[in-house]
Amino acid sequence: MNKELEHSFIEQLKENQNIVHKVCRLYTNNQDAHNDLFQEITIQLWRAYPKFRGDSKFSTWMYRVGLNTAITLYRKSKRRVKTSDFDALQFKIKAEEYDDTEEQQLKVMYKAVQQLNDIEKALVFLYLEDKDYREISETLGISEVNARVKMNRVKKKLKKIINP
Repeated sequence: MNKELEHSFIEQLKENQNIVHKVCRLYTNNQDAHNDLFQEITIQLWRAYPKFRGDSKFSTWMYRVGLNTAITLYRKSKRRVKTSDFDALQFKIKAEEYDDTEEQQLKVMYKAVQQLNDIEKALVFLYLEDKDYREISETLGISEVNARVKMNRVKKKLKKIINP
Protein backbone atom coordinates (compact mmCIF):
# COMPACT_ATOMS: atom_id res chain seq x y z
CA MET A 1 0.00 0.00 0.00
CA ASN A 2 1.38 3.40 -0.84
CA LYS A 3 2.27 6.03 1.78
CA GLU A 4 -0.50 8.40 0.67
CA LEU A 5 -3.16 5.72 1.16
CA GLU A 6 -1.64 4.76 4.50
CA HIS A 7 -1.61 8.41 5.66
CA SER A 8 -5.21 8.89 4.54
CA PHE A 9 -6.32 5.78 6.45
CA ILE A 10 -4.53 6.82 9.64
CA GLU A 11 -6.07 10.31 9.51
CA GLN A 12 -9.58 8.94 8.92
CA LEU A 13 -9.13 6.39 11.73
CA LYS A 14 -7.93 9.07 14.16
CA GLU A 15 -10.92 11.29 13.34
CA ASN A 16 -13.45 8.47 13.71
CA GLN A 17 -11.91 6.11 16.28
CA ASN A 18 -14.73 6.81 18.77
CA ILE A 19 -16.99 4.78 16.48
CA VAL A 20 -14.77 1.74 17.03
CA HIS A 21 -14.65 2.37 20.79
CA LYS A 22 -18.47 2.54 20.93
CA VAL A 23 -18.79 -0.74 19.04
CA CYS A 24 -16.23 -2.32 21.39
CA ARG A 25 -18.15 -1.09 24.45
CA LEU A 26 -21.32 -2.63 23.05
CA TYR A 27 -19.83 -6.08 22.51
CA THR A 28 -17.27 -6.42 25.34
CA ASN A 29 -17.34 -6.26 29.11
CA ASN A 30 -13.74 -5.52 30.14
CA GLN A 31 -10.75 -3.50 29.01
CA ASP A 32 -8.74 -6.47 27.69
CA ALA A 33 -11.62 -7.67 25.51
CA HIS A 34 -12.24 -4.07 24.42
CA ASN A 35 -8.59 -3.67 23.40
CA ASP A 36 -8.59 -6.99 21.53
CA LEU A 37 -11.76 -6.14 19.63
CA PHE A 38 -10.48 -2.62 18.89
CA GLN A 39 -7.32 -4.12 17.40
CA GLU A 40 -9.27 -6.68 15.36
CA ILE A 41 -11.64 -4.02 13.97
CA THR A 42 -8.68 -1.78 13.12
CA ILE A 43 -7.00 -4.67 11.28
CA GLN A 44 -10.19 -5.39 9.33
CA LEU A 45 -10.58 -1.69 8.48
CA TRP A 46 -6.98 -1.58 7.27
CA ARG A 47 -7.44 -4.70 5.12
CA ALA A 48 -10.67 -3.38 3.61
CA TYR A 49 -9.53 0.24 3.16
CA PRO A 50 -8.08 -0.18 -0.36
CA LYS A 51 -11.56 -1.33 -1.47
CA PHE A 52 -13.32 1.66 0.17
CA ARG A 53 -14.74 3.52 -2.83
CA GLY A 54 -16.32 6.42 -1.01
CA ASP A 55 -19.87 5.47 -2.04
CA SER A 56 -20.90 6.17 1.55
CA LYS A 57 -19.39 8.34 4.24
CA PHE A 58 -16.23 6.93 5.82
CA SER A 59 -17.99 6.84 9.19
CA THR A 60 -20.89 4.77 7.78
CA TRP A 61 -18.43 2.34 6.22
CA MET A 62 -16.53 2.22 9.51
CA TYR A 63 -19.71 1.38 11.46
CA ARG A 64 -20.44 -1.42 9.00
CA VAL A 65 -16.97 -2.97 9.15
CA GLY A 66 -16.80 -2.55 12.95
CA LEU A 67 -20.20 -4.07 13.66
CA ASN A 68 -19.68 -6.90 11.17
CA THR A 69 -16.29 -7.69 12.72
CA ALA A 70 -17.70 -7.68 16.27
CA ILE A 71 -20.69 -9.81 15.33
CA THR A 72 -18.61 -12.28 13.33
CA LEU A 73 -15.96 -12.58 16.03
CA TYR A 74 -18.46 -13.30 18.78
CA ARG A 75 -20.55 -15.67 16.67
CA LYS A 76 -17.45 -17.66 15.73
CA SER A 77 -16.39 -18.02 19.32
CA LYS A 78 -19.98 -18.95 20.22
CA ARG A 79 -19.65 -17.22 23.52
CA ARG A 80 -21.97 -14.66 24.93
CA VAL A 81 -20.24 -11.61 26.24
CA LYS A 82 -21.01 -11.41 29.92
CA THR A 83 -21.29 -7.97 31.35
CA SER A 84 -20.60 -6.86 34.85
CA ASP A 85 -23.55 -5.95 36.99
CA PHE A 86 -24.15 -2.23 36.67
CA ASP A 87 -24.30 -1.83 40.46
CA ALA A 88 -20.75 -3.16 40.81
CA LEU A 89 -19.51 -0.39 38.53
CA GLN A 90 -21.22 2.52 40.21
CA PHE A 91 -18.99 4.97 42.03
CA LYS A 92 -21.02 8.03 42.82
CA ILE A 93 -21.37 10.59 45.54
CA LYS A 94 -24.97 11.21 46.38
CA ALA A 95 -26.01 14.75 47.12
CA GLU A 96 -29.08 15.42 49.23
CA GLU A 97 -31.03 16.63 46.19
CA TYR A 98 -29.72 13.91 43.86
CA ASP A 99 -32.45 12.29 41.79
CA ASP A 100 -31.36 8.98 40.32
CA THR A 101 -34.56 8.34 38.32
CA GLU A 102 -32.82 8.79 34.97
CA GLU A 103 -29.90 6.64 36.09
CA GLN A 104 -32.27 3.86 37.18
CA GLN A 105 -34.10 4.04 33.85
CA LEU A 106 -30.78 3.78 31.98
CA LYS A 107 -29.80 0.80 34.12
CA VAL A 108 -33.03 -0.98 33.18
CA MET A 109 -32.54 -0.11 29.51
CA TYR A 110 -28.93 -1.39 29.44
CA LYS A 111 -30.00 -4.68 31.05
CA ALA A 112 -32.77 -5.02 28.46
CA VAL A 113 -30.44 -4.26 25.53
CA GLN A 114 -27.98 -6.89 26.79
CA GLN A 115 -30.72 -9.50 26.27
CA LEU A 116 -31.02 -8.70 22.55
CA ASN A 117 -29.22 -10.65 19.85
CA ASP A 118 -26.17 -9.19 18.09
CA ILE A 119 -28.06 -7.69 15.14
CA GLU A 120 -30.71 -6.19 17.39
CA LYS A 121 -28.00 -4.61 19.57
CA ALA A 122 -26.40 -3.10 16.47
CA LEU A 123 -29.75 -1.73 15.34
CA VAL A 124 -30.45 -0.14 18.74
CA PHE A 125 -26.89 1.21 18.88
CA LEU A 126 -27.20 2.94 15.49
CA TYR A 127 -30.69 4.22 16.36
CA LEU A 128 -29.39 5.71 19.61
CA GLU A 129 -26.50 7.27 17.64
CA ASP A 130 -29.23 9.26 15.81
CA LYS A 131 -28.63 7.51 12.50
CA ASP A 132 -31.55 7.72 10.09
CA TYR A 133 -33.02 4.53 8.65
CA ARG A 134 -31.20 5.05 5.34
CA GLU A 135 -27.83 5.10 7.09
CA ILE A 136 -28.81 2.21 9.38
CA SER A 137 -29.80 0.15 6.35
CA GLU A 138 -26.52 0.96 4.57
CA THR A 139 -24.48 0.12 7.66
CA LEU A 140 -26.21 -3.20 8.34
CA GLY A 141 -26.60 -4.16 4.68
CA ILE A 142 -30.38 -4.45 4.81
CA SER A 143 -33.16 -2.53 3.09
CA GLU A 144 -34.50 0.65 4.65
CA VAL A 145 -37.95 -0.98 5.01
CA ASN A 146 -36.36 -3.99 6.72
CA ALA A 147 -34.48 -1.66 9.10
CA ARG A 148 -37.77 0.05 10.06
CA VAL A 149 -39.58 -3.26 10.54
CA LYS A 150 -36.75 -4.73 12.62
CA MET A 151 -36.56 -1.56 14.74
CA ASN A 152 -40.28 -1.69 15.46
CA ARG A 153 -39.94 -5.33 16.50
CA VAL A 154 -36.96 -4.52 18.71
CA LYS A 155 -38.88 -1.68 20.37
CA LYS A 156 -41.75 -4.08 21.14
CA LYS A 157 -39.27 -6.69 22.40
CA LEU A 158 -37.60 -4.13 24.70
CA LYS A 159 -41.01 -3.06 26.04
CA LYS A 160 -41.82 -6.72 26.85
CA ILE A 161 -38.45 -7.20 28.55
CA ILE A 162 -38.85 -4.03 30.61
CA ASN A 163 -42.56 -4.50 31.36
CA PRO A 164 -43.27 -8.26 31.22
